[in-house]
Amino acid sequence: MAGPPGAPHRTTGSTLLHPLSALLGIPLDQINFVACQLFALLAAFWFRIYLSPSHASSAVRHAFATLFGIYFAVFCFGWYSIHLFVLVMMNYGIMNMASVPNIHRYSFVVAMGYLTLCHISRIYIFHYGILTTDFSGPLMIITQKITTLACQLHDGIGRQAEELTAEQNRLAVKSRPSLLEYLSYLLNFMSIIAGPCSNYKDYIAFIEGRHVHMKLLEVNWKQKGYDRLPDPSPTGAVMYKLCITLVSLILFLTLTKNFPVAYIIDNEFLDKTPFLSRLGYLYVVTQAAKPKYYFAWTLADAVNNAAGYGFSGVDERGTFRWDLLSNLNIWNIETATSFKMYIENWNIQTAAWLKRVCYDRAPWYPTALTFILSALWHGIYPGYYFTFLTGILITLAARAIRNNCRHYFLSSVPLKIAYDVVTWAVTQLAVCYTVTPFVMLAVEPTIKFYKSVYFHMHILSILVLLLLPIRPQTHSLRRAQNQAMQNSIKSKDK
Repeated sequence: MAGPPGAPHRTTGSTLLHPLSALLGIPLDQINFVACQLFALLAAFWFRIYLSPSHASSAVRHAFATLFGIYFAVFCFGWYSIHLFVLVMMNYGIMNMASVPNIHRYSFVVAMGYLTLCHISRIYIFHYGILTTDFSGPLMIITQKITTLACQLHDGIGRQAEELTAEQNRLAVKSRPSLLEYLSYLLNFMSIIAGPCSNYKDYIAFIEGRHVHMKLLEVNWKQKGYDRLPDPSPTGAVMYKLCITLVSLILFLTLTKNFPVAYIIDNEFLDKTPFLSRLGYLYVVTQAAKPKYYFAWTLADAVNNAAGYGFSGVDERGTFRWDLLSNLNIWNIETATSFKMYIENWNIQTAAWLKRVCYDRAPWYPTALTFILSALWHGIYPGYYFTFLTGILITLAARAIRNNCRHYFLSSVPLKIAYDVVTWAVTQLAVCYTVTPFVMLAVEPTIKFYKSVYFHMHILSILVLLLLPIRPQTHSLRRAQNQAMQNSIKSKDK
């Protein structure tokens, strides 16, 4: 996250905290980011206590959330925050003027197109990562929200209920939002800086005070042992997440800077270090790069929870859950035994967005199209495309291995343990191999890295796909089943 030597205080936003930046030796853009998130945390507690639905109208809550969000954006990104407001207003016009069958298409093209143009401009403005918290981050979150709302609005007013999956039916938006509701959903102070993206219906239910009640009804709270409707407090969840945030910050300050990713392509390192040792170091530097993501995403989750948003129900033990907006599951990430499991627990809300706007709606090749959309959404640096194209290959190979081999190892506990240990090690190394270009960004260091490890994951994945039979994807089977069900319903209607 650190900037290059000689530019530790560069920022596009406010310089108010420049003295603190100089004192700590931390780039000013990062200081502004953390300051805004900490202030948002305090504002969220105040919002939940003094502007609760019982004390303030929905309009007041919408207005407060929007105005504070706009202020945070301007504080962090200065006049570059105009890009956020331009995109928001353009898509508000599309949502109200476009024909119902095309709302989601036009919104998607405009939002992704504008985001891509901004990604291109970033290369010329900031080059390869001079600023780590520039305006593109909030723009990416807003793009997710715009396309999510557009698809769910199209589901609600442009499609029949029998054409929708159960999830699409549950999240469908039945009427166009007002301008205040729209601005609040996209620009609220809880998520404008670091996200995450949430569903429009969940957010409106939170503002109107129906959020917790709605989630409790979904899990049938009476069966969980409660004799009256409980009133869960997020304080415990917030404190727990703040502890994780603190540990992540300490790990970032102590580990990340001591294990730079660039060292894995250092000529002296490559000449003197055996292949297996290089793979071991690759795992270490990848682990060292994670704390900054753990910090930012967990703090963002805590901010939403502090405001009373993010309740997801009651678990099997009767414990209240506040993980509706959680962006990662650290335990599942570190113990993942498959590439799929790792992806599902990393950047969870982005994965959910990709599934809802692309994977579930793609007529062909849903896996490939989803990875390509993910790469476009992240930006245009070549490293992103190396990562996501490699991810497609490894995902398909991992799926083939699992479908053809896993059942042989389920007959006894020792075999299952051995299978889990081996698949954990392979998964962790495969992830390291895949994401390294994502960090390196440019073509030359990426190719140098892959040459240094002999393109081994690419070669192994291709061999797996050539040698093992490919079984039908569940996506295709599910699509065929849904089509058959829809045909059956239509024939009955006739």
